[in-house]
Amino acid sequence: MSQTRHVPVMLQRCLDLLAPALEATGPQPPVVVDCTLGLGGHSEALLAAFPAARLVALDRDKEALRLSGERLAPYGDRATLVHAVYDELPEVLDRLGIPKVQGVLFDLGVSSMQLDEADRGFAYAQDAPLDMRMDQTTGIGAAEVLNTYPPGELVRILRAYGEEKQAKRIVSAVVREREKEPFSNSARLVELIRDSLPQAAKRTGGNPAKRTFQALRIEVNGELTVLERAVPAAVASLAVGGRIAVLSYHSLEDRLVKQVFAAGAANTAPPGLPVVPERYQPRLKLLTRGAELPTEEEVAENRRAAPARLRGAQRIREEER
Repeated sequence: MSQTRHVPVMLQRCLDLLAPALEATGPQPPVVVDCTLGLGGHSEALLAAFPAARLVALDRDKEALRLSGERLAPYGDRATLVHAVYDELPEVLDRLGIPKVQGVLFDLGVSSMQLDEADRGFAYAQDAPLDMRMDQTTGIGAAEVLNTYPPGELVRILRAYGEEKQAKRIVSAVVREREKEPFSNSARLVELIRDSLPQAAKRTGGNPAKRTFQALRIEVNGELTVLERAVPAAVASLAVGGRIAVLSYHSLEDRLVKQVFAAGAANTAPPGLPVVPERYQPRLKLLTRGAELPTEEEVAENRRAAPARLRGAQRIREEER
């Protein structure tokens, strides 16, 4: 496997954010969870940078697990790779007998491998079967969504998950075309989107199919639903002093992460209390001011880093029972 294919996004910044928690020495080795293993770039760097740490890495894509397994083999039993979706983190840790962890990393969105493997249907730049499932052993693909969902539901998905202003126009074209012949490949969908958009809409924001593809991918993989469960679960799994770093790639993901972190960092006491009891004190301390962006140099080196937004937080107290 070519290492040049995969450049981990904002790698050094992620390591710096997690370092204080993973360099801590104690009776047990610190545990760091990579919730989105992908091709293992972040995981490999975590194992190399923190020689005392033990890694638990999750991915729903079996091919990613196979390739990363080869890459991380030199680290032996310091790395535990698990086939799971990241909202299954509590069950995974429970199974492994790990009560709390010192670090959690999420690198959301589509992995480089999924974009680069033409036959997965994630990329709108090349023709491929409309699949888009991150775990190809389960669920329905993008073609089935396009061919079977009612028009109103398709409009909702394109608006909610793709922030596509022209959702109605695109969906009416999809419905008209699917009656003639069901959709199976990405090129036909890209062409249809191009043909159905007004000129002004084609001039902004890159490939006009980008938002529709994003919306279909999120729907097929239940990404936002999973993320809504996963980020609070990851925060709950942190030991006091533990840290979490989340890389997101579109405003919907980033907004969700921001909300969870802000809620954890807020004082929840009713107004007017002279002294704030422990149970109302913040559980998290924010480690980033807003979302941090990649540097211009990094974007020049790795165009996939361009939309990345990084947020970090530290666990500063236990949940009150």
